Formats: sequence, structure tokens, C-alpha cells
Amino acid sequence: MIKVTLLGTGNPVPDPNRGGSATLVQAGTSYFLFDAGRGVLQRLLGAGVLPNMLSAVLLTHLHSDHITDLNDVVTTRWVMSPVPNVTRLWGPPRTQEVVNGMMAMLQPDLEYRLAHHEDLTWTPDVRVTELRSGSVLDEDGVKITAEATDHKPVEPTVGYRIEHGGHVVVIGGDTVPCPGLDALCADADIYVQTVLRDDLVSMIPMQRFQDTIDYHSSVVQAAETATRNRVKKLVLTHMVPTPAPNSASEWIAIAAAHFAGEIIFGEDLLAIEA
Repeated sequence: MIKVTLLGTGNPVPDPNRGGSATLVQAGTSYFLFDAGRGVLQRLLGAGVLPNMLSAVLLTHLHSDHITDLNDVVTTRWVMSPVPNVTRLWGPPRTQEVVNGMMAMLQPDLEYRLAHHEDLTWTPDVRVTELRSGSVLDEDGVKITAEATDHKPVEPTVGYRIEHGGHVVVIGGDTVPCPGLDALCADADIYVQTVLRDDLVSMIPMQRFQDTIDYHSSVVQAAETATRNRVKKLVLTHMVPTPAPNSASEWIAIAAAHFAGEIIFGEDLLAIEA
């Protein structure tokens, strides 16, 4: 069994109904967290998963909205565990730099907790593996691979392909169509993609917002990627701009003009099975 739970479907603009970028993939008995945006632990608990149940954390890129609550994952996993454990973290180059800064920021907290709790005698153990593409892991019947994606000038960025039990899930992340994304998506059961409505963003009279058009897949581009690669289910997430209430049908209709498969409009804690 492989299941995707959308923990956070929001974009960088805070939204009371959508958490920051985060997706949970359950493959067999293993749980993998992809990105760790704001509110990730609340959503993780909403999905019935404790942080110390995670097999690994994987980052698509280092934009702040995708890593805002990484520190919360690390510290809560640490204080909730009765014995020392390792947080395995995969991400693009510079992930170690981010983790080093995060641990420096957490140093006072670590000292306070170690001083207060006699049974807590170890510090968080975060083991970072940086990568651009290739095999991530192959264990317990789960195979995860990464490919370089295109979110320039954010570089490098990666997407992930998770295979288990004959099923395939793809976490595209923030990217425009590119060869790496096509390689990930080939014959996937579920393709989760950040999407943008360029027709709406272009009307926002601020250059900073309009700049986002050139490095996110539009809804049309995501649908075309899904069609080109024979995907079964296309999942729209991290929608830009924040969708208006009751507008899901509009987003789905745009994608449906270019993709004949199932289209799912992302909402927090929505679960999809392959």
C-alpha cells in the first residue's frame, strides 16, 4: 500500500486554512515527510502520525516556506523519543548549511532541556545527505530516487519518485517542466505538483508576485506533464495564488482540458491512495 497525505497545501502567503508545503507518503509501514512548511507537526498529528514515526525527511529545495518548521520536526522528535534516534534528512546541496544554522539557533533550547530533564542525555542527531539526482534509499520494499528539477534561480532543486508494491508516487516540488520531472513522472500512479494560475497572478499589480510565474508549473503545464508521462492521478498543491472559496472546479477544469486522468484539488489532510 502506498498513500499520500497532503499535510500542507498552502503557498508562502499565510492562510488560516492551509499549512505550509509538506506532504506525507506512507509506503508499507514506512512514513516519509517531504518538505516541512509552517504547521507541519499539527498536520502530521492530524494524519495520525507522530514525528518519531518518520523514517526520513526529504527536502525538495531550501525556500523558506518549505523548511520553516524543520526545526520543530527535529526538536519534537528529539524530546518525544524515549531513546536516542537519528533523523535522516535528504536534500539538495546547502542542506547541511541550513541544518548547521538551525542547530545553532536551537542551542539555547537544547541546553535548557538537557539541564531540566535527567533522562534526556543526548542531543538531536540529524544526518544530512545532499544530492542532485540518483538513488536516495532502497529499503523495506521502498525505493526512492531523485532527479534535478528547474526552479531557477533557486538551484539546485530536486523532485522525488517513491516506488513500493508496484505503485509509484512523484513529489514534483516547485519546478517548471523539465527532463528531470519527466523522468520522475513516467507511468506514475500519483503525481503531486505545485501549481500556479498565471491568468490570475498576472493581474496582481506587484512585480514580486508576477515574478513567480516563470519558475512554477502552471496548471496547464502540470496537466501536460501528466499527460506526456502517462500519469494516472494529478494532484494540485501549493496553489498560487491562494484559491478563492469554492473555486476548485475552476482549477480542475483548466487541468482537465489537457489531462484526461483523475485530477485532485489539494486540501490539507486529504489522503490519496495508489
